[in-house]
Amino acid sequence: MKTILNVIWLVLSGFWLFLGYLAAGLLLCITIIGIPFGIAAFRIGVYALWPFGYTTIERHDAGAPSCVGNVLWLVLAGWWLAIGHIVTGLLLCVTIIGIPFGIANFKLIPVSLFPLGREIVRTDRPFAAGW
Repeated sequence: MKTILNVIWLVLSGFWLFLGYLAAGLLLCITIIGIPFGIAAFRIGVYALWPFGYTTIERHDAGAPSCVGNVLWLVLAGWWLAIGHIVTGLLLCVTIIGIPFGIANFKLIPVSLFPLGREIVRTDRPFAAGW
């Protein structure tokens, strides 16, 4: 079932979200200061490409630089990304068939708000990444 949902998601919106996050990541990687944010955008893009069967967890070994980076990200880009995911998720939830895809958009909100210090893992192994 996850595969079918991922393929439909990929065709309808996942590919375009991936391209948007990829373009943002490339722009952010132009400067040395933007490289961590660009890597975060790439990570979100891959998650947006294939969201069913994956989830995000917080990395407890991420320190103060991740916190400062998340504040900068939130102010500069996070709000707009989250609003976009909320609006898209609500529009997708209008139909019964679109509800799983709306929920997938809602899953992208926390990582689009605070991407640094998070890791994307499979849902069948949510604690296997860092421990």
